[in-house]
Amino acid sequence: MDELVTTEWLEAAPHALVLDATYTSTIPGSPTRNPRAEFEAEHIAGARFLDLDSLIDETSPLPSTMPRVAKIAERLRELGADTETQIVLYDNSPHHTACRAWWVLRLAGVDAALLDGGMAKWKAEGRPIESGPHRAAPGNFELRAAKSQARTLDAMKTTREQIADARSAARFTGEEADPRGDVAAGHIPGSKNIPYPRFFNPDGTWKQPEDIRAVFETSGIDLARPLVTTCGSGITAAILAFGAHLLGNEAALYDGSWTEWGSRPETAKALGPA
Repeated sequence: MDELVTTEWLEAAPHALVLDATYTSTIPGSPTRNPRAEFEAEHIAGARFLDLDSLIDETSPLPSTMPRVAKIAERLRELGADTETQIVLYDNSPHHTACRAWWVLRLAGVDAALLDGGMAKWKAEGRPIESGPHRAAPGNFELRAAKSQARTLDAMKTTREQIADARSAARFTGEEADPRGDVAAGHIPGSKNIPYPRFFNPDGTWKQPEDIRAVFETSGIDLARPLVTTCGSGITAAILAFGAHLLGNEAALYDGSWTEWGSRPETAKALGPA
């Protein structure tokens, strides 16, 4: 199974465990959403609800930080996953939150795939839809070695890795204030800006590998060198990490992202373009 699968492949793959990874945005001012209610109203036939909103470290003061790996394993067992189960993730979100789920599951050693085009493409093609909650017999999933790499605030203060920021250009430059009132405007000094929509075609599918590579390179990122991705709260940074993964680069992710960096008095903040 490839990292990115088509709707045609998924409809013909009855043994894959399909998980809805739609996430409620925690950015102030974002439209209110209820992913569970949306899932129960309609979802890909046979899919189960990952509940990415709750797959976090609830003790952290930061939004949507990564959970303990034991929590990931417990969630996967609840959803019926065995250790070798093929998992496919999709979402119904402009933020492509299945990428965040992909990164989180890799903390537990899972090589999940993403459905190219997500729920929007599946529906547009008239493929099977169901409604109602999911039901699953428990699985026996066991943890494996982590495949994701996370970076902490302390690590970011001294890193020599390239840094790619997935936020909009206006947020990156500081032209637009951060939506969180206690977070400064701007970006981590030395980072490069790659607004995440650049990786996608108009229909929400991923661009071809050569086009993904061009997005990185024209933004000043050398994929032959170590890379760490960041954004506002660690969600869309996973899009950049997945894009790099498609090209053979295992990027790390700064989980606290700008919400943490921009709120700390001791961290340097840069304004303007990279």
